[in-house]
Amino acid sequence: MSHHGTDGGGGVDALSVLELLAQQAPPERFTELLDEARASGLPPAELARLERAVHLATGVGRSLARREQREAGLDALADTARDLTLPYDLDGLLRLVVRRARRLLDLDLACVTLRDDHGVRVLHSSEGGLTAFDAAACSGALDSQGLGGLVHATGGPAWTEDYLADDRFPHLPTVDEVVREEGLRAVLAVPLRIGDTVLGLLYGADRRARRFADAELALLAPLADLAAVATEKAGLLDQTTAEVTELEQDSSRARTALTRMRYIGEAHSRIMNLVLSGGDLLGVAKAAGDALDACVLVRDTGGRTLAATGEIPGLDEDAVAKASLDAHAGRRPVRAGGAGTKAGPPGCGPDHGSGCGPDHGPGDGDAERTWVAPVIAGSEDLGVLVVSAATELTGEDERLLELAAQSVAFLLLMQRSTAVAEGPVRDELLDDLLAEPQHAPQQIAQRARRLGIDLRKPHVLVVARPEGGEQGRAVVWASSYAYRMAGLKTVQGGCIVLLLPGVDASAAAKAVSGELAPLLGHPVSVGAAGPGWSPDTVGRLYQEGTRCLDAMSALGGTGAAASVEDLGFLGLLLSDDHDVDGFVESAIGPVLDYDAERFTDLTRTLEAYFASGGSPTNAAEALHVHPNTVSRRLERIGELLGPEWQKPGQVLEVQLALRLQRTREVLARRRAALGETRQTGPAKDAP
Repeated sequence: MSHHGTDGGGGVDALSVLELLAQQAPPERFTELLDEARASGLPPAELARLERAVHLATGVGRSLARREQREAGLDALADTARDLTLPYDLDGLLRLVVRRARRLLDLDLACVTLRDDHGVRVLHSSEGGLTAFDAAACSGALDSQGLGGLVHATGGPAWTEDYLADDRFPHLPTVDEVVREEGLRAVLAVPLRIGDTVLGLLYGADRRARRFADAELALLAPLADLAAVATEKAGLLDQTTAEVTELEQDSSRARTALTRMRYIGEAHSRIMNLVLSGGDLLGVAKAAGDALDACVLVRDTGGRTLAATGEIPGLDEDAVAKASLDAHAGRRPVRAGGAGTKAGPPGCGPDHGSGCGPDHGPGDGDAERTWVAPVIAGSEDLGVLVVSAATELTGEDERLLELAAQSVAFLLLMQRSTAVAEGPVRDELLDDLLAEPQHAPQQIAQRARRLGIDLRKPHVLVVARPEGGEQGRAVVWASSYAYRMAGLKTVQGGCIVLLLPGVDASAAAKAVSGELAPLLGHPVSVGAAGPGWSPDTVGRLYQEGTRCLDAMSALGGTGAAASVEDLGFLGLLLSDDHDVDGFVESAIGPVLDYDAERFTDLTRTLEAYFASGGSPTNAAEALHVHPNTVSRRLERIGELLGPEWQKPGQVLEVQLALRLQRTREVLARRRAALGETRQTGPAKDAP
């Protein structure tokens, strides 16, 4: 540095100090100026004046530096205030606050804690940490018992020059350990305050011992106040956003529910239009299945399926029965719980029809998707709907299921009313078919066509006799059943007579018994005959069915259901047409066919076996063969006739069929011999 001369008043030296001050020289330059003055032998008075000037100049420099720092801090606060007006989520906002706090006071670490809904201080954001500072702060200990405790006690900012050496507040080992691992010494805390409410604390820390000036606290306090306002605003914004989102979700749910309700109304209208236009149970079940994307079974009170859109594999009947009781008790649809599938999904089988979802099949679905809905008319139980859906049913779907069950109940009542209204006409037609002699066939055929019955198609006749109780309920049921099955009904001799379409008399008898007996609560004896193929066979079928019923009663079979065919050779004796060929074929046909194809002797072996009292050895002697041969033939006969061919019931039929066959063969030989005699007799004399 160049030396300045003196003018006797020391003005040159003071000017040098002013020059350094104007240049904003660092403090070292002022120290160098004093050292040079001392080395130049400046008089003590002049040196003292120079030292005083340097002291004043450095004070002015520090004031200017503090002003610049304050201006920079105010600029940073202004920038922060502008930034806080932008839309931030809470975490983004707090990250901005701790970043600006570090920059304002040149801190090593800064963090913010806020009180959660349960009143616990939770660290929301931190910056500058090197270790697990977050874990300690999240515990809330720093707020409740550390430096934060002083803030809550005094209501204003608090700081410490050396945290671990300060005994003004209680120390917790966990917090002290984190402070020690971070290497922190100076720590300050400023409250985030709105009015008298403290939302949280803004912390700053340095890794060197440091005293925080009032000017520094004056910078950090407004930042904390801005952060508190912005935090509240962000919280309100988050709350408003959440409320708006919830309102949008409610609106979406309402629109979805409205759309679903409109769909349910349209589906119900389609089902009711189908009912009112004369649709049957299967059509109604398909319409309900299409609307619910499900398989639908319509069952009566006895559990018999009246209509089905498909099959439900592995249906748990016990669970369905329990759900049916609960559904009728509560008069509403009930989930069948374990019903649906045991080893697979609820859904339709591979042959499902309309009303079954396209994705149904083994392996998908859930047992919880099976529902049972009561079919009720007033206080009368008419049955249930069993539904296995492709997807979980909602509340609106349950309402549609309930409406579908009501539609089915309405259809059943309509069918019953129609059956009752047409009952006398239908009864009269069947009475005329049973009458002897029968009325004009053409007139009867016309009357049947008007009732929608084609007597030229196969039909069976069922005679049912309730064993006790009043007959009135059974007659009402029979009218509805006959109408539902497109048949005829009448009452003759205390028995209900049904003429039903079909070829299986045995199945028809069991179906009538299975539905009527549970309804009446006591046994019902049912006999059946058929099939017949024309109106003039109805009287004969009635006679056979009545004989079948009487035979069952005579044999102790009261309450059973059987057809003429079920009675074996007794049925042959009861039948008017005496179908000997059919009886022989059903009893020993496979043995006769085997002998004819392979030229074996199984039939004669059977006759010898029975003639010898069931002894293979005696039969072998009669046939002049080895006993092992007879045993092998008997084994072959067992393969042809089945393993139970030697049980009493079947063995009697086999023996009767053998006698009939042997008689037919003898008669056939005699007819053949008589024919040959006629052809070879003496010729007449010539004229």
